Amino acid sequence: MSTATVTSNTTDILSGNSVKNELVGYLKELKKSCGTLSREQIAVILGQWFHPLHYFPTFLSRLISVTPDIETQTYISRILWEELGEGDPQRAHEKIYKQTMSDGGFSLSEIAEASPLTATQELIAGYETSSTNYLAGLGFMYGTEVVDLPMVSTIGELMRRSTGQRDLPWVNIHVAQEPGHVESSGETLKPSFTADEQRQVVENAERMWRLWINFFKSIGKEIRN
Repeated sequence: MSTATVTSNTTDILSGNSVKNELVGYLKELKKSCGTLSREQIAVILGQWFHPLHYFPTFLSRLISVTPDIETQTYISRILWEELGEGDPQRAHEKIYKQTMSDGGFSLSEIAEASPLTATQELIAGYETSSTNYLAGLGFMYGTEVVDLPMVSTIGELMRRSTGQRDLPWVNIHVAQEPGHVESSGETLKPSFTADEQRQVVENAERMWRLWINFFKSIGKEIRN
């Protein structure tokens, strides 16, 4: 195991990652197909999306608990604070998501009570497992934040095409906060890593992107059966 400090920037390595690019490309294709999906198909997507949305604050909390330094804990805490509403529970992302979907005519049973598909369960399990290890968790967190806006944009387009809504508070809050989330998660990767530590971060970011690819592909199969 190498103990030498690496000089290559971890965020630079991840920015051009082929697995991340594959996920972003898949999202672009899904976004193009928005106009061909029925309301029932879109409800399936929205219901599956709720599961990782619901678990993400728990993931961040668990990651904070295994993070060894206060600086990194602070950056993660900033993201968690905004996810949970900046001190106002009614502004928590989950609450805003439910309200946005409800305003669009989707019932809470369709959104918050949908049974998770196998790939959805595997995605949540990936977040849970990674949050027991500092480096794995950083890979999952950074990997999530750099693709979160394209994912949210895709979900927003589904809503607009399905409901005709133009103003979507859940999308709006991500547009406002996501640049800060990317910045904060990037700060957690600035400390010096050994080659092995950097490898763990990169491998887990790739693992997370693959889980998201499987998540969307699984939904695609489900709504076309």
